[in-house]
Amino acid sequence: MSSPAASPPPPASLPRIVAASLIGTTIEWYDFFLYGSAAALVFNKVFFPDSDPLVGTLLSFLTYAVGFAARPLGALVFGHYGDRLGRKKLLVLSLVLMGGATFAIGLLPTHATVGSAAPVLLTALRLVQGFALGGEWGGAVLLVSEHGDAKRRGFWASWPQTGAPAGQLLATGVLSLLTAVLSDGAFGTWGWRIPFLLSGVLVVVGLWIRLSVDESLVFKEALERAEARRDAQPEKLPLVSVLRHHWRDVLVAMGARMAENISYYVITAFILVYATTSAGLSKQTALNAVLIGSAVHFAVIPAWGALSDRIGRRPVYLLGAAGVGLWMFPFFALVDTGSFGYLVLAVTVGLVLHGAMYAPQAAFFAEMFATRMRYSGASIGAQFASVAAGAPAPLIATALLSDYDSSTPIALYVIAASVLTLVAVALARETRHRDLARVEEGSGEPSGASTAAPARTV
Repeated sequence: MSSPAASPPPPASLPRIVAASLIGTTIEWYDFFLYGSAAALVFNKVFFPDSDPLVGTLLSFLTYAVGFAARPLGALVFGHYGDRLGRKKLLVLSLVLMGGATFAIGLLPTHATVGSAAPVLLTALRLVQGFALGGEWGGAVLLVSEHGDAKRRGFWASWPQTGAPAGQLLATGVLSLLTAVLSDGAFGTWGWRIPFLLSGVLVVVGLWIRLSVDESLVFKEALERAEARRDAQPEKLPLVSVLRHHWRDVLVAMGARMAENISYYVITAFILVYATTSAGLSKQTALNAVLIGSAVHFAVIPAWGALSDRIGRRPVYLLGAAGVGLWMFPFFALVDTGSFGYLVLAVTVGLVLHGAMYAPQAAFFAEMFATRMRYSGASIGAQFASVAAGAPAPLIATALLSDYDSSTPIALYVIAASVLTLVAVALARETRHRDLARVEEGSGEPSGASTAAPARTV
């Protein structure tokens, strides 16, 4: 493989590419996280009013988890067409689907108006959200990874990753503002709709920016080289090629996602339930803590990404996985004090450690797969894991709290996920020296092949 030093400098348009990916992912994650926060705060009363409060929260988180179930399907569909048609077109479609579904949630009738049809409609729109997000992540990080140079790929590719805390920051900030200026009655009656309807405006802005960027250079060059060879036909089913040549990489990516995904949703979504029901804190206090933690999370992700360019993806990722596992017992101990300062410290440190996994993840996963199956491979590895990881995390944590009335089982749950991730990443090979433009399709080269290997062409 060619060394990073031999890679050309990033094109002048790279900052614009990064901005387009970041803004788009921020909007999509805003939509997705807004639902999670609303599920913890208000949906149990608006859509499941006949249930016990904690049971209503469980049902609310169940509809939240449904969105994750649709993400693998989105990964398959968007990955398939993204590897055949390009990254940009699919990213535009994902933004429209996500924004439209979120806007429609803001218009939904409640259980008091249409009865059981309300949660059914809510679940259907949540499925659309999950489907769109399943295709968004892979395309956004690949668009940046394939435009940039290998020497700073970890740094540049980490910027779309900041869309997650930026979206969390935006969603939590809007909800925090509304809960501060509105009474509980007003917020529960109509105020919760405002942030969902705001998504319509954000999508228009996101589309305007995303439509202005060019297709991935690496992808276009791969197609040109393929067309120059008579025997090279576009993959009819990129999924088949991924499973044939990169099945080990898919398993590594899924394992790497376990601690990252589970810890994130425990720290940012479940904490809204735990802090208000067990620690005696107000909704506003819990939201403000997540708000501050998300701001710090946003700031540290590019720093972790840059560090992965210097010392490798695996060391940074392993540090984050081990750190999150070790932090869980102190995390809950700090929250249990009922102090706002300690709550902020618990959430912030947890998210900083999470960032050590999340920042190098984009480049790490992109470097595992060949160009014309990269969208499928990265998306499948990331999104299939989310069904077992992030989807049930708040649900499992809430159920454990209900059954044991203790944070200990929840901490052990996250620690078990950390062990799985440590094993998966330890078994992977370092990838930071791979040249994305010089990986042979269907080579079956293992994840993070040695940089001493000869260069291959698409």
